[in-house]
Amino acid sequence: MEHYIEALNWRYATKRFDVSKKISTQDLGTLKKAIQLTASSYGLQPYKILIIEDPETRKKLLEASYGQPQITEASQIVVFANMTTFDDTLVDDYITNASETRGIAKSSLQDYADTMKSTLSSLSPTEKSNWTAKQAYIALGNLLSAAATLRIDACPMEGFQSEQYNEILGLNALNLNAAVIATIGYRSTEDDTQHYAKVRKPLNELFTTI
Repeated sequence: MEHYIEALNWRYATKRFDVSKKISTQDLGTLKKAIQLTASSYGLQPYKILIIEDPETRKKLLEASYGQPQITEASQIVVFANMTTFDDTLVDDYITNASETRGIAKSSLQDYADTMKSTLSSLSPTEKSNWTAKQAYIALGNLLSAAATLRIDACPMEGFQSEQYNEILGLNALNLNAAVIATIGYRSTEDDTQHYAKVRKPLNELFTTI
């Protein structure tokens, strides 16, 4: 746990990346696994993760990201795209997966499936989109922590035009929306922000025990 806290103290929102350094296939696989294992409501994972490496695509995304250099300098861009809408298929697919993974009959999961469907079907279209976006943010948090333990730099970013991302990446046709992104790679020596002291609220101000 001491190593984990040390890693969190080490990480920061990287502003400039070293373009000559790329994340290894093995480490990228570890980050993908960490995202896959992220907790989500009901375990439904109502989002899609895109790993952007193509230089031409990244040039287009740079314009949709207010020219922030991380977009083209980082090793990869990770786009967390939440489902904008869904129906009972989301639950049905999960139940099928759970049945096959655990080697149990679908019928034994029917009550759970009905509960999920009842709860989720009561949400308005806006509430559905907000809920799926929140789930995507949980996955983002897991990526940031996993990257830090590997001493891989990352920068979570909301400073982009999601509508343009959706168009460039073809997300609209898939009922997906770019909720949040993260650029990952290795910090540049020219990034002065790596030397800034981390600013956080003190524990006694942040936490209240009742």
